[in-house]
Amino acid sequence: MKNRLLIISLAVLTLTGQALAAADKQHSAVEPAHRHSWWTLRNDAVNERVKQGNVDLLMIGDSITHGWEGGGKQYWDKYYAPRNAVNMGFSGDRTQHVLWRLEHGHLEGISPKLAVLMIGTNNSNGEDNTAEEIADGIIAICRKLRAECPRMKILILAIFPRGPEPSDQRQKNSKASSLASKIADGKMIHYLDINSMFLTADGFLSKKIMPDYLHPNEAGYKIWAEAIEPKVAELMGEKADR
Repeated sequence: MKNRLLIISLAVLTLTGQALAAADKQHSAVEPAHRHSWWTLRNDAVNERVKQGNVDLLMIGDSITHGWEGGGKQYWDKYYAPRNAVNMGFSGDRTQHVLWRLEHGHLEGISPKLAVLMIGTNNSNGEDNTAEEIADGIIAICRKLRAECPRMKILILAIFPRGPEPSDQRQKNSKASSLASKIADGKMIHYLDINSMFLTADGFLSKKIMPDYLHPNEAGYKIWAEAIEPKVAELMGEKADR
């Protein structure tokens, strides 16, 4: 009888260990990763800006967010520069790269009112990451932001549509966004999907908004800024009167 109980106990311990190992399993979207030379220089520049303080708004993402310094500059100057915003968009970034940046200076010594996050499209290429993994990465970023800046609110944006028409990649990004939105509590973390603003009724994306079917041009950034403005104003404790 004792031997039987011992065997059962060992089996339970083995299964428990396997379950814990599965729960702790990592994948690329949640493992902080560094990139390359120009990226390091931009990272350093953002950190230097953060050290100056007076930071109320963070715009976090990849090349689409980076582009507020290009095609979106007019609307950055109108909506975000007056709010002491810092552009934390880096071309080519994936969720893992944002995680690395947040661990290496981007949040040191500041307590912004709001972070707007839109990341994940670069994780969705081919078989790089599944929708579930992309969502894990987005959620990991939100948890890092909450841990480091507990008084800051977060606005997660659904990953923008890409490609001229509905596709498997669009569907993957849509599913990832939906899964990530589950972390939103309506208090400190909010979720907003403005993708319909970029698309026709039948789901087509115009080159007049995103010439390469991925990156907004000036018209696209105008749509983006105006679409999120009421929510940004609300979360920053302002009146939406800009």
